[in-house]
Amino acid sequence: MKFDSLVAFVQMDGQGLYVWAAYGITCLLLAMNLWIPAIRQLRFIRRHKRDAQSAQDRQE
Repeated sequence: MKFDSLVAFVQMDGQGLYVWAAYGITCLLLAMNLWIPAIRQLRFIRRHKRDAQSAQDRQE
């Protein structure tokens, strides 16, 4: 793979839009695969702490 300039590399002989869109979508999906479970875990922990606290308050 040899390109004469950075512009030629970005354009990739007319296929640049497809290639960079594919890379962008892939990066977005990978980020979502990391971000969504982390958010769900934080929500679960908060809910568990809140439930534990309310159970403790009821026992007192």
